[in-house]
Amino acid sequence: MNYFHDNVRGFHTQWDSRLFNYNETETLRFLLSNLCWWIDEYGFDGFRFDGVSSMLYHSHLINDAPGNYDDYFGLNADTESIVYLMLANHVLHTYYPDVITIAEEVSGMPALCRPVAEGGQGFDYRLAMAIPDVWIKMLKHVSDENWPIADIVQTLENRRYGENNVAYAESHDQALVGDKTIAFWLMDKEMYDFMSDINTPLTPIIDRGLALHKMIRLLTYGLGGEAWLNFMGNEFGHPEWLDFPREGNNQSYHYCRRQWNLADDLTLRYKYLNAWDRAMNHLEMDSEFLSHGHAYVSWKHDGDKLVVFERAGLVFILNFHPEKSFGDYKIGVEMSGVYCLALNSDQPEFGGHNRLKQDQCYHTFAEGYAGRKNHLCVYIPSRVAIVLKKK
Repeated sequence: MNYFHDNVRGFHTQWDSRLFNYNETETLRFLLSNLCWWIDEYGFDGFRFDGVSSMLYHSHLINDAPGNYDDYFGLNADTESIVYLMLANHVLHTYYPDVITIAEEVSGMPALCRPVAEGGQGFDYRLAMAIPDVWIKMLKHVSDENWPIADIVQTLENRRYGENNVAYAESHDQALVGDKTIAFWLMDKEMYDFMSDINTPLTPIIDRGLALHKMIRLLTYGLGGEAWLNFMGNEFGHPEWLDFPREGNNQSYHYCRRQWNLADDLTLRYKYLNAWDRAMNHLEMDSEFLSHGHAYVSWKHDGDKLVVFERAGLVFILNFHPEKSFGDYKIGVEMSGVYCLALNSDQPEFGGHNRLKQDQCYHTFAEGYAGRKNHLCVYIPSRVAIVLKKK
């Protein structure tokens, strides 16, 4: 019995790995029983299917990418792999209805996250893998004053309607040796010398890093998907990478850890990023904005570096401009009434400069703006994100 294809189809040329023959009954029995075993024996509550894009196509997306529906559903589509994924999701969701399945998939295959009964492949979520790439691109190659806000927003919104995405600003791909976390791209070596909150000055680099780290996470959280993924340690801006013991580092365990003590040390500025993470999560738990469908983006201004969107009755306003604060900035909102601050990245408890009153409320005007029925005028400082909630 051979679980793999026994010809050229059985080898992945880039990964140096074998490829299953999903047309063999014993292969299906092995793989499906393996999924069930992890749940039965170890209580797994979900699976992240790695490399799904490579499974979906005979070409494994090596030097090509789908450009239209003929590419998705033409002869390059590997129907045996697709049927296996449908079968795997059917088994998991039938016998373990609380299990969650997530696909690592970059091609945008239609119906990947629709139920098998509808002809979909049955995944609950797809990882929004383009989002961390755009943030790293901004931090590595584009100065703050040149960030293309409209392009960033387009990347965050670029997902198929009715198919759930997991939004994330960074993951293990950025935290492993050879790359940098967002915190390290922002603050780099100054994290070693200027993160003390009691005996070191708040340098411009640290100040910028704290502000943008909060804003990047909130914009991704609020706009990028129907679920939120955080990689361990990124919630408080972990300063260093992960590196497992290997020959290249003399089998060292030095970077094979997360320094959780940094978040708990009240004398360090990591506490501000950690507090912001908690506040974002509490906001989501209270409003459940992730499960309220797509946001409505009413404003994305490259010159002002401003983003405004509504989701689940909340109004998200983010000013990425490195210098300009705006007084009485006109914001379109759908519902009339009084809107008060629900979240404010400029609060001292988040490492901000306290330029906004925490009990600040804004009254709407019955004049439409930016495609919304009403508007209000707000003060929004530079590099600050706020969320308003209707009173």
